[in-house]
Amino acid sequence: MAKTFLDVLRGDRRDPPPIWLMRQAGRYLPEYRELRAKAGGFLDLCYTPEFAVEVTLQPIERYGFDAAILFSDILVVPDGLGQDVSFVEGMGPVLKPVRSAAEADLLSMDGLQKTLSPVYEAVSRLTTRLGAETALVGFAGAPWTVACYMVEGQVSRDFHTVKAFCYSDPEGFGRLIDLLVEATVAHLSAQVEAGVDALQIFESHAGVLPEPEFMTWVVEPIRQIVYTLREKWPDLPIIGFPKGAGPMYVPFAEKTGVTAVSLDTAVSLDWAMDALPAGMPIQGNIDPVFLLTGGKEMDRAVERIIDVCRARPHIFNLGHGVDKQTKPEAVQRLVSKAREFSF
Repeated sequence: MAKTFLDVLRGDRRDPPPIWLMRQAGRYLPEYRELRAKAGGFLDLCYTPEFAVEVTLQPIERYGFDAAILFSDILVVPDGLGQDVSFVEGMGPVLKPVRSAAEADLLSMDGLQKTLSPVYEAVSRLTTRLGAETALVGFAGAPWTVACYMVEGQVSRDFHTVKAFCYSDPEGFGRLIDLLVEATVAHLSAQVEAGVDALQIFESHAGVLPEPEFMTWVVEPIRQIVYTLREKWPDLPIIGFPKGAGPMYVPFAEKTGVTAVSLDTAVSLDWAMDALPAGMPIQGNIDPVFLLTGGKEMDRAVERIIDVCRARPHIFNLGHGVDKQTKPEAVQRLVSKAREFSF
């Protein structure tokens, strides 16, 4: 059976469009909360293959999405490089900050594959559990976004520390980015070898940099990752998600080599239809808050997005992830509405 998600990434249009949601597996689902309590810590959930497999499958079994995305986290990469990483209830990720080139030089690729081997085992198991019609998406955080967490040490509102590092010592910061490019290629390659069908690169903090630095620290590292992967897998579908990039979506789409771009909620679809490279598939971009409000307003938003995007290959998704306060029945209504729409 054909995987419509992959058909769209190859440039075909599908009616209705395939659908999956960022953070489709997570705290809004009661079955996730039950398994999370059983697992203990968040990283235990990520690094225990049987748990990661079950969490990945939960939204597929509940909603029948056209793609499953591996349950993991972008911060397993710094964990694998030797940085202290933990997840604190009520705070989120907490890392021992890397604030200088000397501290970055203490990190190493030596333990990456061993630390992350449970992730690849989960991928391998998922390939035997998913139906023939469901694609499996692997992922990683982009080097700039991962570096933001590594340098700031936690979620940041202003990114002053990481920006000061890259502005004041671009050579030293560049060494950290180079290490992350190498680690990200290794991490994504292992996922492909284990059986994922496509990849997504999350650049969640793309929108915080000025244009010259955006080209240096967002576009160029992702370009290196994409082209290195394509040397081995020329037809590998890769989605880029430069959240908050605004008009910089255009050089991102043109220069990184990604197959498709995922659009955040703030991107004008009418603008994107005209500005992005002709024929490039797009993904997105309904506001996750519509899942909190639900009702006819959400229905109209679904209809508008599918209507505007019909001129391109389109994967229906959110402009960011499902909020933890979302009710599962709201997601079901969203899926049902998207699937009843016809051109």
